[in-house]
Amino acid sequence: MPVRLRKFIGTILLVVLVLLYAVLANTVAVATLGASPWWVHLIYFSTTGLLWVLPAMLIIKWMAGPKQR
Repeated sequence: MPVRLRKFIGTILLVVLVLLYAVLANTVAVATLGASPWWVHLIYFSTTGLLWVLPAMLIIKWMAGPKQR
């Protein structure tokens, strides 16, 4: 697959990932954290704010392609 096409697809996937993840994380927060104290919100949003990086790393690694020797 050409590098430009791989990067274009990866960019689209990253945008979709971030949008879907944000909607999902906020939906879960609204449904479950309504009466929780502030520190539970802090832990939840800190954790979910960093978890999206794991699938994004896989997409970026795929975009970079195989290692050149």
